[in-house]
Amino acid sequence: ALAYQDYETANVEIKNLGFNNHKFIDVDGAQCHIFYDDEDLIIAFRGTEPKQWSDVKADLLALKRKSNTEGKVHLGFLREINKLWKRIEEELEDKKHQIWICGHSLGGAMATLCASRLVDLVPILYTYGSPRVGGPLFVKQCDVEHHRYRNNNDIVPTVPLWLMGFRHHGELHYINYYGNIRQLTVWQKFKDSMRGRWKALKKFQLFDGVYDHDIVGGYSDKLLKLIK
Repeated sequence: ALAYQDYETANVEIKNLGFNNHKFIDVDGAQCHIFYDDEDLIIAFRGTEPKQWSDVKADLLALKRKSNTEGKVHLGFLREINKLWKRIEEELEDKKHQIWICGHSLGGAMATLCASRLVDLVPILYTYGSPRVGGPLFVKQCDVEHHRYRNNNDIVPTVPLWLMGFRHHGELHYINYYGNIRQLTVWQKFKDSMRGRWKALKKFQLFDGVYDHDIVGGYSDKLLKLIK
């Protein structure tokens, strides 16, 4: 969630977490925060902001192009990570830290592509409400520990379509309507989906899949409750 903040706002919270080194990279609408202490380095990518045309355009460019590693990936996501890549490489130069990479929505897609390029550094990847990023070969060859979270009826992880040749990477952690992480059967997931849609309709929330995609109400609030 901090990835959506500007440098000054995020820097206060990042220091409260014990990280005194913080860099903010912003290139033509693509953004990430990099912060680290003596042992750990975190790269947090900002997701889609509807008022940012570059974000919207990136989401819509659902054509596949050759990745920088193996296989093909979403053209829009590839262009976004490429904007930041030189600066990210500069920040990682001579670092010996454990690298953690995270992102929500478009940021999750960028985080996945970033991690795929840093396999030799053994990063650990966390994504939230991420769309599908690449084709089967990309997924197979991306040897990265990846914890992929999806909240109930979040619509973004359903795109781009499976029929278009896109696949998900990583281990799915499904957050059910009650905010618990569960491994569900197809029938149980259907019931949980219907429960979420029905409760949303009762609150006159006609687009439940959009509400469930929210980083705060949809993800960070629920996950914080699980660790308290």
